[in-house]
Amino acid sequence: MKLLYHFLVLSCIPLCINAQDSTKTATVVKKRIYTTKPLNGAEAPTIDGIIDEASWNLVEWTGDFVENEPDENTPPSQQTKFKIVYDQKYLYVAYRCYDNEPNKIEKRLSRRDGFAGDWVEINLDTYHDKRTGFSFTITAAGVKGDEFISRNGNNWDGSWNPIWYTATNIDDEGWTAEVKIPLSQVKFGKSKEQIWGLQVNRRFFRNEERSVWQRIPQDAPGWVSEFGELHGLIDIEPQKQLEIQPFGVIQFDTFPEEEGNPFRDGDEFKLNGGLDAKIGITNDLTLDLTVNPDFGQVEADPAAIALDGFQIFFREQRPFFVENKNIFDYRFANGQDNVFYSRRIGRSPQGSITELDGEFVDRPTNTTMLGAAKFSGKTKDGWSIGILESVTEREIAKIQDEDGNEREAVVEPLTNYFVARAQKDFNERNTYIGGIFTATNRNLGDAFEIDSDNPDTDETSELVGTRENNLYALRKSAYSGGLDFRHNWKDRKYYIEGNMVLSHVEGSKEAIEATQRELTHNFQRPDAGHVEVDPNRTSLTGTGGKITGGKSGGGRWRYNAGIFWRSPELELNDIGFLRQADEIRQFANVRYLFLKPTKFYRRANIFAEQFSTFDFDGNYNRIQYFIRGEINYMNNWWTEAGFGHKPRIFSNTILQGGPRWRFSEENFAFLFFGSDRRKKFNFTLGYDGSRAKQNNFSFNRYVVRLRYQPINALSISLNPQFRQNPNKTQYVTEVDFNGTPRYITANIDQQTLSASIRLNYNINPNLTIQYYGEPFISRGRYKDFNFVNNPVAEDLNERVTLYDQDQISFLDDVYSVDEDRNGIVDYTIDNPDFAFVQFRSNLVLRWEYIPGSEIFLVWSQGVTGSGDPGEHLFRSLNNQILDQQPENTFLIKATYRFVL
Repeated sequence: MKLLYHFLVLSCIPLCINAQDSTKTATVVKKRIYTTKPLNGAEAPTIDGIIDEASWNLVEWTGDFVENEPDENTPPSQQTKFKIVYDQKYLYVAYRCYDNEPNKIEKRLSRRDGFAGDWVEINLDTYHDKRTGFSFTITAAGVKGDEFISRNGNNWDGSWNPIWYTATNIDDEGWTAEVKIPLSQVKFGKSKEQIWGLQVNRRFFRNEERSVWQRIPQDAPGWVSEFGELHGLIDIEPQKQLEIQPFGVIQFDTFPEEEGNPFRDGDEFKLNGGLDAKIGITNDLTLDLTVNPDFGQVEADPAAIALDGFQIFFREQRPFFVENKNIFDYRFANGQDNVFYSRRIGRSPQGSITELDGEFVDRPTNTTMLGAAKFSGKTKDGWSIGILESVTEREIAKIQDEDGNEREAVVEPLTNYFVARAQKDFNERNTYIGGIFTATNRNLGDAFEIDSDNPDTDETSELVGTRENNLYALRKSAYSGGLDFRHNWKDRKYYIEGNMVLSHVEGSKEAIEATQRELTHNFQRPDAGHVEVDPNRTSLTGTGGKITGGKSGGGRWRYNAGIFWRSPELELNDIGFLRQADEIRQFANVRYLFLKPTKFYRRANIFAEQFSTFDFDGNYNRIQYFIRGEINYMNNWWTEAGFGHKPRIFSNTILQGGPRWRFSEENFAFLFFGSDRRKKFNFTLGYDGSRAKQNNFSFNRYVVRLRYQPINALSISLNPQFRQNPNKTQYVTEVDFNGTPRYITANIDQQTLSASIRLNYNINPNLTIQYYGEPFISRGRYKDFNFVNNPVAEDLNERVTLYDQDQISFLDDVYSVDEDRNGIVDYTIDNPDFAFVQFRSNLVLRWEYIPGSEIFLVWSQGVTGSGDPGEHLFRSLNNQILDQQPENTFLIKATYRFVL
């Protein structure tokens, strides 16, 4: 209770400091209304970019745009106007974007959602919920952009790809555009007259200026909530969407041939096919189906290596899961922690295989998705609903010896994943409450049951036993549920929000013991007074949650404060993402905005943060202070800088099952600056780094980002990074010394070099060539081995004890330690030096030959190897990438979208 009291006091500091800001008079902006009219039998406009059809004369132009950025509420450099008409199937929009120098209109081509050059967009809040909307953008070059807006403009999801039609034209007055949006592609409720939120936003590229139809003050609490209104939509019928998209894939793989390995003979040919479908159950709610999905055109994940033992988070890129992902989002604490992490579905098989001498293994790289269904949408009554069901196949690895004898091992069981999410708006859309439920069930079957009375006996079928493939450690089932809410008041300027999560996992004694010992939980920590490993448990139940509140709009100040927690037993990683449990965190943030541009800058802000953490044993583990500033100059160059201080750093995980560990006091800072991103050549240079007391550890990262667009159709970017991570106490391993655990650390010199390369060439807005490649090299050399003496000592020299030359020797890639100097080796340490080298690339030709139907030609290439840690980074690049035969995948994928 005392701990909670301190949290609440610290969390209220920003609220008290800035209370005077709430007394200022809020800016009142009159809502604009545009009234459209139906075509009523008139001939529909021809979408050619030239606004000359008689049907456009049914309505008046509306204009009088006002500048939004950089100088809000001033006349824009160039005016804009638009018209809207409709029929029972389509909404039609005409734009006139004036420009007194039409020869300077920027017509840069890009891939879809590239938003390059001059553009104009319409935002439609069809539910009029003041939080979500649909955005349709058209550039002067004719490139489409479409996004689903959520969280009142704080999230723009470009994965949404509806079917719609557009064309542009440049004339003596500037440029024009015509747009035809099928009503089946947007969602709205059934009523006599629709009232939608409406905003039109234009980018005037030369001045990097935004102008809007409905004024939105810079201190507004959001974007969608400030829209004007579209009236006049009378008796339009909600359109039930029905789209079927079959696909076929031809794939040819080549890889280095391995002599004697029947599974690696040099090449492989595959044929595949499947089906995606989108069915409008109502106009509000859509059922998405996928059968045997293929994601061959998806860009490869960036390379990464983690020495701390934690899992690495990768963003979702598969189209089925990306679309409408905002509905399923349930970030309950901070960072990437989420109750639903779709990358768990189709993950690499989790079972390992024990190979015998002379055996070869054909192991699946990913788990096959047999099918998935997703029911999602939002009703006019304010219900957001999402239900996802997916089944992944049982995966079997094939093993064959030199004599041709074969056996099999299950490396992933048949698994069912289920997610249900709902939210309800009320209180004039100022409040919502919601909930989520997830379930993961694995069909482990008899082949995976362990005889608890005789644990040395594996009860197996014809497949390899459970202890050989480690599937006995998988949990049989996992469930989680949560409730969340948010309440806004005073025109959405103030808010309070919170959520709670409950998790429950079940499995064999072995599975639950393995869960307790995972780095996420660390129940085996010898100094933990609140948890311990119980080998007889068959389930775990934990909780997590957050409560925060603050000011999100009005005036120059923004602030929030709150607490979140994750109990030691919380487990979400069957279908969610949880990096670490057993933490309570208090946080407080404050931001000051410079809203009015000057002759020096266009916009700027300063941000300050403080947080502290505790574990459920009452240990005070960390406190951190951080301040950051950002400025965008009048010439559109920019600078970001920040500084932080960590006077107290304790970790329950750094020794990976060992006791609580103290790091030395740390300072960190970063500085990034860059040129005008509108220019055909622009750059970013940056540095971020940290230093710890007594030179315990340090971090240096040097960043260069170069982008060049020599012609409107071609853009090239190169992003090299170099990182240095020296650390005197990098964890190596745990060994036994006369019945006492010894935690070994060492001085590591780690260097990492990577360089992502992107090339986009647009033949036209619907035919693009995209290339992505990234070489990645990380090398670590260890020296000055030591063992942990007093893990929580403030002085580094008391924390660890270095081995002297009489205690440690190195031979045949093994360190031998005679700790007590009696001439007998007490324990050995495998050489931890490493050099990881990888190159991945994708070359994709994408042709949208008709709206919604595509052909992909893909060439993917990959090389992964281990270099010599003693060599220079660039020599490893040459030896392990340039001189190695890569693995190649060539595929052709064709889709056709039937709209019924």
